[in-house]
Amino acid sequence: MKAETETMARGVELLEAELIREIIGAAICVHRELGPGLLESAYQVSICHELTLRGIPFRSQVELPVEYKGVRLDCGYRIDIVVDNRVIVELKSVEGLSAIHQSQLLTYLRLSRIRVGLLINFNVPVLRKGIVRRVL
Repeated sequence: MKAETETMARGVELLEAELIREIIGAAICVHRELGPGLLESAYQVSICHELTLRGIPFRSQVELPVEYKGVRLDCGYRIDIVVDNRVIVELKSVEGLSAIHQSQLLTYLRLSRIRVGLLINFNVPVLRKGIVRRVL
């Protein structure tokens, strides 16, 4: 059963591999231009602009409703970016990613029923070291 689950997860990851490469390419472009040290909001606007230039469909600041026992809770949760309704992108500009950041991404994946997510921390010298990919 574990092997089947791993194969399915790998299949989803491979299915979205090209889109993920495009998203990471856009993020690297932004990071090369702006560098580390800005607020998350500056990176958000910039990566959205870069995705638009590349013709990649996305939604920004997507509301994420939470339901508890049939009651919809308006908690104000928002996903930074949902790309093509297939990949969640959570942006950070922090000293280092922590377990809570990864938990946030996993929760957003579970609640949104989207299977693939990227956690991108722009506050690093080399962006590739600030990217975490998760698949449910």
